[in-house]
Amino acid sequence: MTEHKSSGELNNRYGMSGLQTLSETVEDLRLLGRRSVLALLGIAVGCAAVVALLNIGYNAQKEALSIFHGMGSDLLIADIQQATGTQESLYRFTSDIDRKSLQRDLPNIKAASVIVPSNTLARLNGKSANVIVVGTSADYPIVLNLRLAAGRFLSDFDRHNTYAVIGANIAEQWPGVSIGSNIQLGGYLFKVVGILKKQEQNPLVPISTNDAVILPAAGMRRVTPYAQITGIVARNADSETLTGSASELQEWLSQRLPDTEINVQIPQMLLESINHQSRLFTWLLAGLGVIALLVGGVGVMNVMVMNVSERRKEIGVRMALGARPRDITLLFLLEALILALIGALTGAITGIGLAWLFVHLSGWSEFALSVSSLPLGVISSIGTGLFFGLSPAFSAARLEPVEALRDA
Repeated sequence: MTEHKSSGELNNRYGMSGLQTLSETVEDLRLLGRRSVLALLGIAVGCAAVVALLNIGYNAQKEALSIFHGMGSDLLIADIQQATGTQESLYRFTSDIDRKSLQRDLPNIKAASVIVPSNTLARLNGKSANVIVVGTSADYPIVLNLRLAAGRFLSDFDRHNTYAVIGANIAEQWPGVSIGSNIQLGGYLFKVVGILKKQEQNPLVPISTNDAVILPAAGMRRVTPYAQITGIVARNADSETLTGSASELQEWLSQRLPDTEINVQIPQMLLESINHQSRLFTWLLAGLGVIALLVGGVGVMNVMVMNVSERRKEIGVRMALGARPRDITLLFLLEALILALIGALTGAITGIGLAWLFVHLSGWSEFALSVSSLPLGVISSIGTGLFFGLSPAFSAARLEPVEALRDA
C-alpha cells in the first residue's frame, strides 16, 4: 500500500539539495572571475583593518600600562609645595621625620621616605659634572623597589655620615667609580657605599634614581643650605585601603606642615585613567576599521548588482522551470556569504600578521593577541557581506520570468 506524502514534506524536498546549491554557487563565483576576487579583497581588507587595529590598540594599551606598572598599585606620592616663609620648618621636617610615629598613626603605611632634591657640582678623579643629589631615608629602596648592583643602601645609622649611593647612569658616566670611591659634593667628600641597578623611571617620582646621587636627608645641609623637602613617597600595605591611606597621609602631613600645600597622588587612579583612555583609543581604531569594512561591503553589493543584471536570462529560465523566489534569493545570498566568509578568514589572518609586524617594528615588549578581535572582525565582515547582498538578492527574486527573458 503506497503512502502519500503530505504537501509540506514534498514542498520541503522541492528543488536542488543543499550540496547542489552550494556547488553551483561556487561555480557561478568562479565564472565571475576577477570581479569575485575584487569583491573578496574588499571584504578581506576591511576585516584585516578591523582585526589589525583592534590588536594594535590592545597592544598599545598593554604597553602603556606596562610603562606605569612599575609605579605599583600600592604607592602614595605626596607633593609638598612650600608657602612663603616656611623654609626653616620644611628643612627641620626633612631631617627629623619620625617614621615610627608615621607608622603608628597610619598603620596601613609600611614604609615612607622624604625626597630632598638639589643640583650640585660633583667631582671624581679630576672630572667634574653637574648631578642630581637627593636626600632620603632608609625606607627609600623599600618604597621604590630599588635593587643594588653592588654594595649596600643607606641605613638609619648613616644619618650623619658622609655616605652616598649612586645611580646606574652615574656609574656608567664615571667608569672609575666603585664601592669605596670618594665623590666631592660641595665642600665634603662622600664615600660610595652602594651602586644601584638600572630601573624604569617612575613618572610620578620627580627624581630619576638612575641619574641621582642619594644621600641621607640629614646630610643635605652639607651640600646646600637651601635644600628642602619637595615630597614624600610611601608604600601602602595593600591597594584596597589606598584611598583611605591617601587621605590620612595628607591630614597627617598637614598637621605637621600647616603652611604648605600638600597633594597626595595615587598611581592606581592614573592607571585606571590610562586604561579607560586606551580602551577608547582601541574602539576609535576599530571604528576606522569598520569604515574600511563598509567600503568592502559596497564592493560586494556592486558585484552582486552586476551579477544579477548579467544573469537576468538565467533567472528568468530558472523561474520558468519552477524556481521559487526564495530559491533565487538563497542562490545570490550564498554567493555573498561565500565571498564574505573567504574574505573574512583571509582578512583575519592578514590582520593578525599586520598587527604583529607593527608591534615588532614599534619595539614594544611583546605581541599579545586580542581574543575579541577575531570574532568581531569575522562576524562583522560576514554580516556586512550578507547585508550588502540582501538588496541584489531580493531584487533578483522579484523579477518576473517573462520580463527577465524579454530583457535578456
